Amino acid sequence: MEPNGHRRVRRRDHLVQENGDTGLSCSVDELDPWTAWAYKPRTISLLFIGACFLIWASGALDPESSESGDLVTSVKRGVWAMIAVFLAYCLLQAPSTVLIRPHPAIWRLVHGMAVVYLVALTFLLFQKRDDARQFMKFLHPDLGVELPERSYGADCRIYIPENPSSRFKNVYETLFDEFVLAHIFGWWGKAILIRNQPLLWVLSIGFELMEFTFRHMLPNFNECWWDSIILDILTCNWFGIWAGMHTVRYFDGRTYEWVGISRQPNIIGKVKRTLGQFTPAQWDKDEWHPLLGPWRFIQVLSLCIVFLTVELNTFFLKFCLWIPPRNPVIVYRLILWWLIAIPTIREYNSYLQDRKPVKKVGAFCWLSLAICIVELLICIKFGHGLYPKPMPKWLVIFWLSIGVALILFLLIWSWKLHQSYSKKRR
Repeated sequence: MEPNGHRRVRRRDHLVQENGDTGLSCSVDELDPWTAWAYKPRTISLLFIGACFLIWASGALDPESSESGDLVTSVKRGVWAMIAVFLAYCLLQAPSTVLIRPHPAIWRLVHGMAVVYLVALTFLLFQKRDDARQFMKFLHPDLGVELPERSYGADCRIYIPENPSSRFKNVYETLFDEFVLAHIFGWWGKAILIRNQPLLWVLSIGFELMEFTFRHMLPNFNECWWDSIILDILTCNWFGIWAGMHTVRYFDGRTYEWVGISRQPNIIGKVKRTLGQFTPAQWDKDEWHPLLGPWRFIQVLSLCIVFLTVELNTFFLKFCLWIPPRNPVIVYRLILWWLIAIPTIREYNSYLQDRKPVKKVGAFCWLSLAICIVELLICIKFGHGLYPKPMPKWLVIFWLSIGVALILFLLIWSWKLHQSYSKKRR
């Protein structure tokens, strides 16, 4: 880690400037005449443009036309306008994050979207379950209708001789399910975020264990053995992790030539440099080191628990709020979570590497944990009475045994480290 204080480092044409803990940073694009306009503050100009937009959208200068609509439409437009004003403020005035590409304003906007999502979840938490389900219609007209849950483990036969149309019907239906692509792209995205293959495999196997643990609650988790082990872990998850780690190695071994667009010799170079604006300015290696000590093990384990909880929340929210898998709301949530996770992982890894005696997690880390907790509370509150089947006793004993073994392992590890430290002091 770099020492605290003002520092200015210039590598070739890439310029990074930070002052203390403010996290302010800039790139060569601020110095390039082609893109310098994008880094100049134009807050007053955009304020007047936004005010003109509000005048047009609200009908402030023509009240009679705005009063002709119904109450529901006016409330919906007012709420969306309120969100737009807040996001515009975040875009222009919110503190910058640790990321600078493609533009610091993009990550300020993501920060604002995370706050809006957290506030919306908090509002939803205070509603009744039926009201919350009907409230989802404001997000998409197809929601608010009860949907049957599909069970993937009703018939686990690979070969069905009595089916004349397709004797491998179960395999075909599973292979062409929407969750196959979700697994591949999901694990590709997680590999880019975490950049540690052993940790990714822990998460991959851990989620399959979570599905096995909660399959008595959600029919969607009731999968066949070949679906869970062969298709999910050894095929989709493996391919996603493999592709993601190859993406990481590509950027890790790449030589960055961050010269400005105006200095490119031809049109092709200018196009490549423009597209390169959407790639990292520098590719930091995340070193997790879970076996560095008991406390580091707990910190990395906490990251895995939050990851798995966010994954589980997807399915429980879908079940409690009657959201079908192919609904755009599910896709929007996953995209938002991925955007939030990009700076969150960077902040959390920097927090682990920081050796200052007094430190705190970054804003995105705090927001991610808060959103995860509120989502979990919604799943618990709205799921009350929806799961008549209790968890099998052997499964309860299994996880209690795992918990006790983990606590004993950490206690013995800590005791041995303390003994070793005491001998060194003597």
